Amino acid sequence: MNTYKTVKQFAFDELVEKRSRFIGYCKPVSTQDEAIDFINEIKTKHWDARHNVYAYVIREGNVSRYSDDNEPQGTAGIPVLDAIRKRGITDCVVVVTRYFGGVLLGAGGLVRAYSAAAKLGIDAAGEIEMEMCSVCTLRCSYTMYGKIPALVAKFNGSIDDSDFADDVSIRFHLPEDDLPAFNKALSEDSSGKYAAEEVSKDFFEKI
Repeated sequence: MNTYKTVKQFAFDELVEKRSRFIGYCKPVSTQDEAIDFINEIKTKHWDARHNVYAYVIREGNVSRYSDDNEPQGTAGIPVLDAIRKRGITDCVVVVTRYFGGVLLGAGGLVRAYSAAAKLGIDAAGEIEMEMCSVCTLRCSYTMYGKIPALVAKFNGSIDDSDFADDVSIRFHLPEDDLPAFNKALSEDSSGKYAAEEVSKDFFEKI
């Protein structure tokens, strides 16, 4: 798989349902340990809440977990997990904190409230698509350097770092499938003098 969807940043939003307050937190994570650390952080923050329900999906190992945190079975954790899955996102953890307002919501009401709060949290965090990219380095003259940013952008890439000395050392990434075409264009622009070297592969946000 060379692309996947996740969330862009930590965020939260909330709703009130029959005087119960539901706060939906969402954060991008890449490991179970990161997800658990975040869950514990929210539990500590809201130690006085009635429930801190959570769910997370991790791409590595295809892991998914959820907890009802003492809500009736099937009314909380699974709806939060379903909210993640319906969006097709991974490497994401959602915690929904509930402050009980004194009015029972019933099983259906709980499912709807937890689903809605999870969706609000995900919406606030924002979805992004990640794609596998070639991380490349290139050393070139100052004259050639003036052409590189536009050429990288043409092939849907981004420059990550530049070091200016006697010549210029550039580090950039672009979609792995675009590297051959990029090097062909670079060779044509430099009369065969330059070619980018792939040093690694990693996922970056799709441009």
